[in-house]
Amino acid sequence: MRAEGILRDRRQVARRQLTAGFTLVEALASLAFLSIVIPVAVQGLRIGNLAGQVAERKSDAARIGDKVLSELVATRQWQQAASSGSVEEAGREFRWQLQTTSWNKEAMRQLTLIVTYAVQGQSYDVRLSTLVDPSAEL
Repeated sequence: MRAEGILRDRRQVARRQLTAGFTLVEALASLAFLSIVIPVAVQGLRIGNLAGQVAERKSDAARIGDKVLSELVATRQWQQAASSGSVEEAGREFRWQLQTTSWNKEAMRQLTLIVTYAVQGQSYDVRLSTLVDPSAEL
């Protein structure tokens, strides 16, 4: 009787092993699911990469713009005709343009520096502004 029990247990184990794999339908369903999920995940990574590059270059552009604007104010070059230029840093070009407008209070002038930069073929810009008194002495 004990031999019959062992034989029966072995047959049950053998049956379980035969039915333990994936069916063709299950495998195809998982492949179809992955064919949808993988492109979406890759697109998400691409967007994340673009956002990171834009943030890094925006920080660089703001720092460069602050430096250029400070120099223009300190040397009073903002009063001259040349109101644009470019700065190259780490192989990247940052173009800047200065706009001067009247301020509605007193005799002040508003200087706005626009720094333009490119990321993956698309153009972005950062704007920095300050007020100056043209009648003030250095």
